Amino acid sequence: MYICKSKKSKPFQIDFYLINCLKMKKFLLLSILLFALYSCDKKSKIEKAVEEIPVDMKVDRFDKAFYETPVKDLSKLKAEYPFFFPQGVDDKVWIDKMQNPMWRELYQEVEKKYSNFDSQTTEIEDLFKHIKFYFPETITPKIYTVIADMDYNNKAIYANDKLIIALELYLGKEHKFYEFPKYLKQNFEERQMMPDIVSSFALRKVPPPNDKTLLANMIYYGKVIYLIDLFLPDYTDAEKIGYQPEQITWCQENESYMWRFFIEENLLFDSDSRLPNRFINVAPFSKFYLEIDNESPGRVGQWVGWQIVRSFMENNEVSLQDMLKMDAKQLFEKSKYKPKKNE
Repeated sequence: MYICKSKKSKPFQIDFYLINCLKMKKFLLLSILLFALYSCDKKSKIEKAVEEIPVDMKVDRFDKAFYETPVKDLSKLKAEYPFFFPQGVDDKVWIDKMQNPMWRELYQEVEKKYSNFDSQTTEIEDLFKHIKFYFPETITPKIYTVIADMDYNNKAIYANDKLIIALELYLGKEHKFYEFPKYLKQNFEERQMMPDIVSSFALRKVPPPNDKTLLANMIYYGKVIYLIDLFLPDYTDAEKIGYQPEQITWCQENESYMWRFFIEENLLFDSDSRLPNRFINVAPFSKFYLEIDNESPGRVGQWVGWQIVRSFMENNEVSLQDMLKMDAKQLFEKSKYKPKKNE
């Protein structure tokens, strides 16, 4: 900046500099505003199209039917819901569950939270509008709410014409019935219901890895979470992957370190059967075998794979369906992925 020091200096030189700065700032602000408007317009076009897709979900509260049916009418219940009663299972099993005080108390806890399922139904309808926008052939499933066996691997199951939701696993992470480790309980929140539904839907749309390398597993889960990006645009990144906000922050702050570790240790194309448990599967933390392990969230390989898929879609004109079919190595090479450098 030019500074006047004498009476003979011409003050218009300062003004000229300031005017140019102001013009530049206005130009930058205008550019940012135009870009934001373009992005919003593009998004709004998709959302407007999504809103026009007709979806009407029907909910069948099997959990209510099961616990409110008298034992004497069990045969009628089995006839109405044969798919919930596997052949060969003695009726005594079902009667014991109907009458067991602990199961009945759990049902009462579910009733306290989900006696009215209307808001969740509306959200599921909006989710399936997004799904049908990208996959028009999708059948609108009937929703069945159940109280299952606390199987955290099957909280929500999409089965083509049926969507089964185990409500006992969405009561809130601090619920007294949950005797699970903290890293599992953190996803027993109502807000995780929609991402769980998408993850189950994705099993039918994302081809399994064609090899056992770490990269193939990373890209596979990256594709799954990218579908959550598309179907649940208003969810946070933490909610999409099932992390706490601080766990997302950790991944963002350590992205370049993690990437450098994978490269320097030659892990990307390694098929060591221990790697999924270290970096892909649900766990309390990831296993770099370094001091940072206890600070890290589990499944960091999924998170990095997600960033690679995002980068690929930003840098390539490829349809969603074609991307989902792509080989992991080819997708990675075309992704132009560059981890954010640590400041």
